[in-house]
Amino acid sequence: MPRVALTPEAADVLRGLRAEHGDLMFHQSGGCCDGSAPMCYLAGEFRTGSSDVHLGDLAVDEFVIPVWMSAAQFEYWSHTHLTIDVVPGRGSGFSLEAPLGIRFLVRSRLLADDEL
Repeated sequence: MPRVALTPEAADVLRGLRAEHGDLMFHQSGGCCDGSAPMCYLAGEFRTGSSDVHLGDLAVDEFVIPVWMSAAQFEYWSHTHLTIDVVPGRGSGFSLEAPLGIRFLVRSRLLADDEL
């Protein structure tokens, strides 16, 4: 069972971002405010390491977008399934969608015991 998914609206935004910028990745840290929102970067622009957890890969058409989360944040979210969505409004940070007047966010649901 994948831990992360996309809404169709978020997939549409990612298609446009990829066409403009190239390969993409997501990272969600544990900071305050928008620091806990999923940030979309150019692939490899945000360096991941042993303090990050690879949640999975999102398939959008023929391309794949890896999704990472800080290990400290994952401790809080380890029992949830995350769906990346997009909503109107501008978030702060360096996420690629910010200039479009939209922002990515996560919607979560608890995982059943057999999904963990």
